[in-house]
Amino acid sequence: MSLRTIPLKSPHLPLPSRNVILMMGTAVGAGGTPGILARLLGQWLAERLGQPFVVENRSGATGKIATEAVVRASPDGHTLLLVVPANVIDAVFRDNLSYDFRRDIAPVAGIYRVPYVMDVHPSVPANTIPEFVAYAKSRPGKINMASAGTGTGTQIAGELLKMTTGVDMVHAPFRGTQVYPDLLGGQVRVFFGPLQSNRGRVRAGLRGERLWFGVGAPRATPVEIVEKLNKEINAALVDPTIKAKLEEQGGELLPGSPAYFGKLIAEQTEKWGRVIQAANIKLG
Repeated sequence: MSLRTIPLKSPHLPLPSRNVILMMGTAVGAGGTPGILARLLGQWLAERLGQPFVVENRSGATGKIATEAVVRASPDGHTLLLVVPANVIDAVFRDNLSYDFRRDIAPVAGIYRVPYVMDVHPSVPANTIPEFVAYAKSRPGKINMASAGTGTGTQIAGELLKMTTGVDMVHAPFRGTQVYPDLLGGQVRVFFGPLQSNRGRVRAGLRGERLWFGVGAPRATPVEIVEKLNKEINAALVDPTIKAKLEEQGGELLPGSPAYFGKLIAEQTEKWGRVIQAANIKLG
């Protein structure tokens, strides 16, 4: 998946004029939120910086393949990573990674975040989180909690609810969006997923949890390049056209410094590490 090549203008980055790769490691295709976001951002940066940007999806291994490619790339601003929660979750799960995500990926900028929601089958007599918790507690071990796969954010959001409320639900992992037919058919009763995936089916919102996105670079990328990219990404987030398109996805913007995004990554790593440990989740 490539963006159109933008004719070079006077470059504002201390980079040679060659393609900049924006790497993403999601199994969701070009029509999904990560693909939409990457294309919007890539076109903006190409036009602002006079550099051709190419979006490259190396899905697989919960983002590990794309992350490794960025970690090993030259730290010259030509290879960037679309950072998602799976990156920090994977870093918690795996102790045999060839990289340390927080050490080897330099935070460039946060972009935006989307609420997770709890989607329940109509047979469940609950319209709010407290009502659902009360219902689930009256049926310990009898409610199937679907996810898009073991170790995904969709499971861990549900595990957080279990940990904080004491409800007992049985995890039923699926492969990606294959969960929806069984959810609609009543074979599973509840699913936790990002708002934009659940529009039209939402029964209750889990507003405290977020699917977030940002940009990272190899750790030794010069500060002036990181700061320039941060400035241009933040400018994109206040552009009326881009802002409107992102808000259509149900999210809120995350403008801020590289330090702000680095703090978010650290907080999310610690938070989900506690949930994973408490739930004793193991990858196969």
